[in-house]
Amino acid sequence: MWPATDLTEELGVRAPILQAPMWGGIATPELAAAVGEAGGVGALGTADMPSDRIADAVAAVRARTDAPLHLDLALAPPTGDGAPVARASAALHPFREELDLDAPDVSPEPEPPTLERQVEAVCGARPAVVSVTGGVPPETVLRTVRSTGALVLATATTVTEGIMLADTGLVDVIVAQGAEAGGPRATFAVPADHGLVGTLALVQGLRAAVRRPVIAAGGIMTGEAIRAALALGAVGVMMGTAFVAVDESGADGTYANAVKTARDDGTVVTRAFTGRPERVVRNRFVMEVADAPIADYPAQAALTAPIRRAAAERRMPELRALRAGQGAALARRVPVGDLMTALEAETGMA
Repeated sequence: MWPATDLTEELGVRAPILQAPMWGGIATPELAAAVGEAGGVGALGTADMPSDRIADAVAAVRARTDAPLHLDLALAPPTGDGAPVARASAALHPFREELDLDAPDVSPEPEPPTLERQVEAVCGARPAVVSVTGGVPPETVLRTVRSTGALVLATATTVTEGIMLADTGLVDVIVAQGAEAGGPRATFAVPADHGLVGTLALVQGLRAAVRRPVIAAGGIMTGEAIRAALALGAVGVMMGTAFVAVDESGADGTYANAVKTARDDGTVVTRAFTGRPERVVRNRFVMEVADAPIADYPAQAALTAPIRRAAAERRMPELRALRAGQGAALARRVPVGDLMTALEAETGMA
């Protein structure tokens, strides 16, 4: 039996587990629904989704379950430090040549998704949970989300960021994104390489510094890790990489295999794929672009998109953005229900 926490009681769920809203099609409606049916809180990566597709994706989840659903919003990262687009594009020419691709047209430079439209679409779906990453959300955004009755989560990678979020008075729960976490880094108050605090240290620091519940995120792959987070005072955990290889995930076999075979030192934080820092499986693309000019987000994402698509189609993991955390090797290739059952047994806190 799962232990009851303030989070499980607030949301009316059995398991203190929130599935991370993974981007790039990994968090499918099937995955979100399966997590919900198994007692957790499933999620869709709506921050990475065109606003006009959110309603249909949510409907696909709700056709399968009436369990609480988690959607996300992301603030655009700061720009100005990236290389000129022309130089960044030239650095990618060898990959395009290898894949027989033309250079994409990124003039004018693409703009990040409009936050207002994302907020409108997410709030219109009336999820039980809305998480925000990438900074202190505008007060209007927080008040709009709260008006729907959703539980409002905001992500911190340092104690300072957690204090900034708590000081808004409009955030219900702080998500402690540890350095181990896969995917985009949520750091906003310090340089990205300064926001690499381990999950357990961050949970303890936030618990001591803010009068808000804390959710642990990053490197949580087993029931034993869940138990450790709860023992430190977290009200729950957010798990992403643990769900990448499950049957209901949108990750194909090549992606799942690359994640499962990654060593504990086999991931790295890089801006190579999108221009924003994210933890991915270390591969040839990451290594060869490490010292090359990299444009800001979203220009770099637009430049690499054709390469990433072609690599996925041709099953070339060495050129793909394989987002995963440091616990990647512990991912399990099983149905969600089996994973949740195993996690419950491993947690052993009944």
